[in-house]
Amino acid sequence: MHNRFLLFATKRLLFTIPQLFAVSVIVFFLIRLLPGDPSYMLAGPYASPDRIVEVRGQLGLDQPLVTQYFNYLARIFAGDFGTSWRTSQPVLADIQLRLPATLELVVLAVLLSIGIGIPLGVAVAVSEGGVLKRIVFLYGMLAGSLPDFWIGLLMILIFFYFLGWAPPPVGQLDFAVSTPDHVTGAYALDALLTGNWETLRSALAQLVLPVATLVLVYMPLVLKTARSTMEEMLESHFILQARASGLSRRMQLRYALRNALPPIITVIGIEFWFLLGGAVLVETIFAWGGLGQYAVESVINSDYAPLQAVVLVTAFFTTLVFLVVDLLYHLLDPRIRV
Repeated sequence: MHNRFLLFATKRLLFTIPQLFAVSVIVFFLIRLLPGDPSYMLAGPYASPDRIVEVRGQLGLDQPLVTQYFNYLARIFAGDFGTSWRTSQPVLADIQLRLPATLELVVLAVLLSIGIGIPLGVAVAVSEGGVLKRIVFLYGMLAGSLPDFWIGLLMILIFFYFLGWAPPPVGQLDFAVSTPDHVTGAYALDALLTGNWETLRSALAQLVLPVATLVLVYMPLVLKTARSTMEEMLESHFILQARASGLSRRMQLRYALRNALPPIITVIGIEFWFLLGGAVLVETIFAWGGLGQYAVESVINSDYAPLQAVVLVTAFFTTLVFLVVDLLYHLLDPRIRV
């Protein structure tokens, strides 16, 4: 079994290479279809046509698209994602600065969705009607119909403006708090690791509203899947057999939950993927300075290199998450073991 698992993991890992290659091709050519020309942005509004042609040559935009793509691919293999003309910084440096902020939001939101959504879904599946089931149904309907940016604005209005419980949405830290020593790039984790308690309190306070917004919007994916799969498992033949054999209710729930985990794990992977893209508006509202906000600013300013890099990094993490999902499927479901 151990050798089979390693073989499956190796095959699945190798399959990510053509996936990322396909993403690089698609994103490179699609970005070129976006309106706007970075050479006009760099040359300035009063540049002459000769100056614009010169800037296009410096950027390599005067070459055929296929040539541009292979040059771009060669730079990626050399570890060069280009330079952002907007920030005048290497794109890789910008991403290293902003990626931990986005992952901090996404990972915390996913963990809370798992910690709250699965137990709540199981509880609703076990309960026979009642108030809990109606409340969860109403919450699922509302969360699925309200956009995340609206909920974020509503939470700022209530908890910051009216109640004064939350700090102002000014980013990852309050203005008066210094950044912690760099360890991972995530301020809350770095403050915890370095024992900077004042910064930790500020970082955690700033995390509450954006994380709560993401959890409220995206947790129903996990909750509904946990409820529906548990209801299906509890009515399955093997649970009916376990009940007839006199197994305890606890053991029945344990067996049912184990068999309900594969689809739940799949939905968790999908939620991670949604959050990497869905956090864009939330980051903008809370001035978070993460990867999503960086991508939006790159689109507005026709900054090709950062946008391409953000899509590739997002695709890499998404591929990594679904790789883990496939491996967990292989461990949990003996029917798909090779």
